[in-house]
Amino acid sequence: MSNTQEGRVKSVLSGDTLILQNKAKQERTLSLAFINAPRLQQDEPGSFEARDFIRKLCVGKLIHFRVLYNIPQKTGGGARDYGIVFLTNGQTLPDLVVQEGWAKLRDDADRKAESPQASELLEKLTALEAHAKADGKGVWSIAGKHVQNVREIPDPKAFVEEHKSEAIEAVVERVLSGDRLICRLMVSPAQHVTTTVLVAGLRSPTTARTNPSDGTSQPAEPYGNEAQAFVEERLLQRGVQVRLLGVSPNNLLVGEVRHPVGNIAEFLLKEGYARCTDHHSTWLGAEMGKLRQAEREAKEQQKGLFKGNSTTQRSAAGEVEATVSRILSADTLYIRNKAGTEKRINLSSVRQPKPSDPKQSTFGAEAREFLRKRLIGKHVKVRIDGTRPATEGYEAREMATVTSNNSNLALTLVENGYTSVIRHRMDDSDRSPIYDELLAAEEAAQKDQKGMWSSKPAKQPSYVDYSESLEKAKRQLTLLSRQKKVPAIVDYVKGASRFTVLVPRDNAKLTFVLGGIRAPRSARGPTDTAEPFGKEAHEFANKRLQQRDVEIDIDDTDKQGGFIGTLYVNRENFAKLLVEEGLASVHAYSAEKSGNANELFAAEEKAKEARKNLWHDWDPSKDAEQNGGGDYDATLTTNGANGTNGDASHSKAKLDYRDVMVTYVDPTTARLKLQLLGPSKQNLDSLMKDFATFHSSPANSKPLPSPPKAGDIVSAKFSADSVWYRARVRRNDREKKESEVVYLDYGNSETQPWSSLRPLEAERFGLQKLKAQAVDAGLSFLQFPSSAEYLAESCKLLDEMTYDRALVAMVDYQDTRENVLWVTLIEPSDASGSGSAAKVRSLNAEVVGEGLALVPGKLRVWEKGADGEVLRDLRGREKEAKEGRRGMWEYGDLTED
Repeated sequence: MSNTQEGRVKSVLSGDTLILQNKAKQERTLSLAFINAPRLQQDEPGSFEARDFIRKLCVGKLIHFRVLYNIPQKTGGGARDYGIVFLTNGQTLPDLVVQEGWAKLRDDADRKAESPQASELLEKLTALEAHAKADGKGVWSIAGKHVQNVREIPDPKAFVEEHKSEAIEAVVERVLSGDRLICRLMVSPAQHVTTTVLVAGLRSPTTARTNPSDGTSQPAEPYGNEAQAFVEERLLQRGVQVRLLGVSPNNLLVGEVRHPVGNIAEFLLKEGYARCTDHHSTWLGAEMGKLRQAEREAKEQQKGLFKGNSTTQRSAAGEVEATVSRILSADTLYIRNKAGTEKRINLSSVRQPKPSDPKQSTFGAEAREFLRKRLIGKHVKVRIDGTRPATEGYEAREMATVTSNNSNLALTLVENGYTSVIRHRMDDSDRSPIYDELLAAEEAAQKDQKGMWSSKPAKQPSYVDYSESLEKAKRQLTLLSRQKKVPAIVDYVKGASRFTVLVPRDNAKLTFVLGGIRAPRSARGPTDTAEPFGKEAHEFANKRLQQRDVEIDIDDTDKQGGFIGTLYVNRENFAKLLVEEGLASVHAYSAEKSGNANELFAAEEKAKEARKNLWHDWDPSKDAEQNGGGDYDATLTTNGANGTNGDASHSKAKLDYRDVMVTYVDPTTARLKLQLLGPSKQNLDSLMKDFATFHSSPANSKPLPSPPKAGDIVSAKFSADSVWYRARVRRNDREKKESEVVYLDYGNSETQPWSSLRPLEAERFGLQKLKAQAVDAGLSFLQFPSSAEYLAESCKLLDEMTYDRALVAMVDYQDTRENVLWVTLIEPSDASGSGSAAKVRSLNAEVVGEGLALVPGKLRVWEKGADGEVLRDLRGREKEAKEGRRGMWEYGDLTED
């Protein structure tokens, strides 16, 4: 018989066997002397109750014990110790177990009672067993209920659905790792389920493991063993509550595990022994916020996994006030701080409807308008959450949380189905601080089919550009001039007094020119020179009007199809505001014609007296002609593309100008597809109306009579707008029953199932009726980057500059062999005057200036005879782009060896 020793009970294997730990964490097995309890492993009747009786008494507690005898083991060569356990309350085992009837005396018990103390104990146990048997206690109970223990769940998902939101009493049988437990779920008094449960909301490092098939060992990840020990010390064989939430991809139960003092996940995260995972966020709801806070504390204190990691702490002090100046998309906006500096920010953790997804792309404009109505020109609070580094040709982006009237903007968008939530990597630090709320809001929006999650497509705004030609503008003038204070939206500020406006109620798009004033012209590019105060005037207009709701009165048109009139913002005449700031002067004749002469002259006098901007050196004694004098032609206002509306002194050279619209930019070559405006476009519009009527009839919905062949002309329904267009079959996949088709009148292509193709009635809609309207074109004097990354950026810029805009193509050369037009694209307002002057303000020049194209070293034959001024300007822009490290020059000169 040994001396009394001390140990802590780590676990209880059965009603007669304990695992003990000493202070050095060394383990030993101790069986209770002279007794046998039902085997838990074999689920013998009473085995769980016997084990649970001892477990509740001593697991995790410090006890004293004395070994009475040893029995050699058949395997392993060791011997098992049998003894007595002294509990802190004065009770002893095995006495208490036998007394309650949870164990029986061993058959060979009398052979082990060699000492007087052992004999005395055996005698006592025999008496206790007799009493328990007589009282029908424990295993001696006649009406004992057997607990059924299930170790395999046939349908985990159904099991979770059945017990979801219940707090199931459970016992943690084993701790496999910090986030993986084997639990005995007591779903009812008579039915238990022993299975693996993943701790929701986190992932802890793996522990050391041995592959049983080949004996190879896999070392633990850093802090994996520590995480396991942390959980084991607190939960092993403890009573917990498990709230099942869902099922993992591997069909393991996922749940929240709560000890009486709290959620184990929160304690594990606070110690830095795990990281939060987003997969369970929507299941946990508000509880996920507590877990993230616990992780943040570990990061700030550099505990465990975060030791040595520097963290950027967010605080309310980092919040700044700003004004929203422009909405680029549902997830990107421009803000101005109090100093007037504008910068672009992205909303943290959300993404606009994907343009590449046909189901989502139709909601892009609606989402942008939703945001514009609520935010443009409004004061907001902005806190930068992080910076996303430049990738895939995109520049670095600041990710921010924006609040307006205490409402989180990203959350509002997600709730209405106008943005989706980005799935971050675990180490992403630029996520929203309310990321879990965003995930929950997205799930709710999807369930309610809001916004882009709706089964119905969005209403696509279709604006008719009435300024694309003078003839079209004149026809519309009669209707618009009758209306007063027409609600409109300033879509783009071309200059201080010239804008693109949208009239939603008429589905109209107009170029609008302020009447009665002359504003100085701003520079159109880095090589262009602005008139004095032209930049300031343009910036003033940008601040006050960009994407704002306004009202317009229309009086007349100019020679380019622009509509001349008065624009009101917040019920104030914007022309008057420009003049008051000294950023425009009054044109007497047109001011009198507009009926606002008195108001404008009074504003100009006020600006002069205050010596503002244009009048900073005004001398009253020399101001003989306040209104500028001279004759005035109502159709030739002085508000051009950037403040002037044409120049009568320039005679238009006999150059090949063609009004066009870019319908497609080829992402592999940056070649363009153009539609020629004018009679051809009118014929196409007429054909498309007949085409739509034809396909709306059920009689014309017959599928193709046979599989299509390459080169066939068919009707194809475009996936983005579900409208039928003329198309040519480029190639077929007969296995998938799909065809790649090219849309003849627009130039783009996509793969369509044969079910979305119809026979084309050649006599009414074929090429002999109207030839294909998409014309191949290339930009003159330009060579695009060979790098796929920068080529994509070039194409993106071209898309942005040309989308839905009427332009003028100066045809520099017509290649009849390849049937390609080589063109310089310019604004319609630049189509007057010399060709060289227009070309230095062209879109071609802008692309070079942005560093997304270069002037080829070896010019084409027809390019060599070009005006030297044009080439000098392009090469000058190229040099500036190199020096400014813009676009493809960001890492230096690509042309150097």
